[in-house]
Amino acid sequence: MEFRIITPEEVDLFFTSLSTAFADARPDPDEVQSDKEVIEPDRTFAAFDEGRIVGCASVITQRMIVPGGALVPTAGITMVGVLPTHRRRGILRELMGLMLAQAAERGEPLATLYASQAAIYGRFGFGHAAIHLSFDVALDRVSWAPGTEATGRVLLCSRDDALPLMRKIYDAATAGRAGSVELDDRWLRVGFWESSKDDERQFYAVHEGDDGVPDAFAMYNVKHEWPRGLPHLEMKVRRFVATTPASSSSLWRYLFDVDLVSRVRVEIRAVDDPLLWQLEEPRALRPELDDGLFLRPVDVAAALEARAYAADGRVVLGITDATITGNDGTFELMTEAGRGTCRPSKAEPDIVGSIHAIGSVYLGGVTWASLAAAGRIEERTTGALAIADAMCRCDRAPWPALYF
Repeated sequence: MEFRIITPEEVDLFFTSLSTAFADARPDPDEVQSDKEVIEPDRTFAAFDEGRIVGCASVITQRMIVPGGALVPTAGITMVGVLPTHRRRGILRELMGLMLAQAAERGEPLATLYASQAAIYGRFGFGHAAIHLSFDVALDRVSWAPGTEATGRVLLCSRDDALPLMRKIYDAATAGRAGSVELDDRWLRVGFWESSKDDERQFYAVHEGDDGVPDAFAMYNVKHEWPRGLPHLEMKVRRFVATTPASSSSLWRYLFDVDLVSRVRVEIRAVDDPLLWQLEEPRALRPELDDGLFLRPVDVAAALEARAYAADGRVVLGITDATITGNDGTFELMTEAGRGTCRPSKAEPDIVGSIHAIGSVYLGGVTWASLAAAGRIEERTTGALAIADAMCRCDRAPWPALYF
């Protein structure tokens, strides 16, 4: 078995094998083309068996917002799959090791991914760092709370006209929102790609405030069904970003009132989405909780120093990491005036756990106390969990607004 970076000439073979690994005999050519726009051949790895690609994995170079607003270099792991004929041979472990080693060489203290099967990635040190909501809206039950009256106006734009407006809105809305990634020109195209299929064409709605400044956008498509001549249209909102509570409720009002639509489905909403409190009947959203972003520190000391902290304090962490030996040990985290320093320590640890626990709490979406209650970490010094939670507290839930 050979493990290496693919050549540019092997990109098509890589995607063919990836589709097979996901049991997708007829991948959407538009989606494949979109993925080709972000793939980085020098960060795309494959396992070869007699010259044939049997395992795939790729890294997308990113900068992710962490608590405090800093943009931190991050290895976004994606396009991971192994052919069903080659499972249980250690292929994924070898590919993961290559990707994490490269991230360390490039000075990326964090690695993230979305999991097709969450149970796979805990053994590689990834902790569940951000959950999100999905909505299946019962439109006949929608009732708006007082103070959520519509403001401004909504414009329907072409994709070309909408893209620069959506970029400005995205940047403003995600500033300081942990878990979101920087939207460069490449991600602007790919994050808002659309299929050429007629029933998947997208609408682009942009909300302007009373001052005429764009402050929210939605990207959605509508699937048509007319059983016995009666309209039963389903709207799927693929992207929704708003900079203010008023622009959020105003744009949702527009979407919920589109003629002939009887069902609205929405994915990847933050758990603190204001829409939950803008309806008098929040059950109308029929919210479901989904696992979202997984994160693991590549360099635990550098990662903990990159984010900001809400309180001064000191805690000694005993960390086990079976994949990256430099993270395996005891570290002292001290915070003062919002910043932290993290150094190896010979002191007795206050809290012990594996590297995945650091990944889970890193963005502020999971508390140390919650992990301890679940038996995933152990408090060795009484009161250490409360100190760690006060240090790492975040006022906003992490929200990775775009899948990758």
